[in-house]
Amino acid sequence: MSTPVVVSTGASTPPSSQPTRRGSELALLVLVWLVGILAMVLASAGAADEVLPGIWPVAAITGGFLLGMHLVVRWLAPYADPILLPAAAALNLLGIAMIGRLDIAAARRAESAGNPIPSSDALDQAVWMAVGVLACAAVLFLVRDHRMLRRYTYIWGLLGLGLLLLPMVPGLGLTINGANLWIQVAGMTFQPSELAKVVLTIFFASYLVQTRESLALVRRKFLGLGVPRGRDLGPILVAWLMALVIMALQTDLGTAVMLFGLFVGLLYVATGRRSWIVLGTILTAAGAVVAYLLFGHVQVRVKVWLDPFAYANAEGYQIVQSLFGFANGGMMGTGWGKGYPQLVPYAESDFIFAALGEEIGMVGVFAVVVLFAVLIQRALRVAHASRDPFGTLLVAGFAIIWGVQTFVVVGGVTKLIPHTGLTTPFMSAGGSSLLANWIMLGLLLRVSDHVRRPDPVIVRPDDSTTEVVRQP
Repeated sequence: MSTPVVVSTGASTPPSSQPTRRGSELALLVLVWLVGILAMVLASAGAADEVLPGIWPVAAITGGFLLGMHLVVRWLAPYADPILLPAAAALNLLGIAMIGRLDIAAARRAESAGNPIPSSDALDQAVWMAVGVLACAAVLFLVRDHRMLRRYTYIWGLLGLGLLLLPMVPGLGLTINGANLWIQVAGMTFQPSELAKVVLTIFFASYLVQTRESLALVRRKFLGLGVPRGRDLGPILVAWLMALVIMALQTDLGTAVMLFGLFVGLLYVATGRRSWIVLGTILTAAGAVVAYLLFGHVQVRVKVWLDPFAYANAEGYQIVQSLFGFANGGMMGTGWGKGYPQLVPYAESDFIFAALGEEIGMVGVFAVVVLFAVLIQRALRVAHASRDPFGTLLVAGFAIIWGVQTFVVVGGVTKLIPHTGLTTPFMSAGGSSLLANWIMLGLLLRVSDHVRRPDPVIVRPDDSTTEVVRQP
């Protein structure tokens, strides 16, 4: 009998029977880039009455690196979902357009006060986008199989906690606006908690793969709810509690909320037990009460949330200006460059969604929310289709992070919930957040390629029959 021959399905020679849809991705990227540049041109023309030359370096940087990223995906992950990269790029470019519009307002304010014109935050954001794209490409090059990350479960946990502790190291940590979240190295600031959320997601996913059956089946009854054994839940619970304590000490309420949502969400995905949703709701309520009683900044934020106009000239100034901006924009917005988003403190970072709401209106911000929904839905689709539990949990964790951040940000700037200070994924100014989100996108593209890649085919020379061999 002839020996079966395995036909390779390497990235460089994909089978013609399975389309990679990289052409669709390229077309979407070109469309997204053109829309982003159009937004920058409109914002410049609206705010400065001319198209400023500073737009073109930003256009060249973003366009060149997005094209390069497409080529990397075509080479290293040809079967990845073609919607993921364009959706992330669209959010990133819209964020840069709004940051550039705020740059014009900052320059006019400095000029009228006789101060030097500040450097361009939009150009800085474009450079950080380039760094993030390079990190995304590096992830695809270094992590050829996402399952290799499972080998270092506890190392990921220790690394995540170490990153959270870095701002508390004397001489390294930096306190800004009362929060000790940054480190300063060689004159540059960085927020380690942004990378910590990526590392802790890998740790949670890896640990839950090992213990998901015990967590789901070996349980004890407590107040009518099934509770796993301590030895199964203990290590991940300790890591999670340590992370929350560190965040509380650093007055980083937003990251604590995100880690809590990640923890409960992944437990539910791993076990399929609805009791985790019930326990999560109870713990959320209890944690909110404890945080309110222990931390003064939480009390201030709740007070402002309940009645921001009573503190409009003090702690409530930011949220009040945000609400005024949404009211001024109305349904269709004032138009790029025609509003007053610069009146909202930190409009380029924490409140960039409010700045967009004023100038592109409710219709525009609904479109932005749809972009987030598309990104999250495609990630959940990859998680559902993944053949290995680790890939499912890893991608679901990224989807949970983006979903929680988007909900908390939108809820905070619209006064639906108290503002927590989280950044808007891919949009807010800040290199740390942008870098972390592009790294997550790289891992998501890797898992997506693994999920969508066609199965190897065995060709039998004796009778020319083929047999599909399922991948593990």
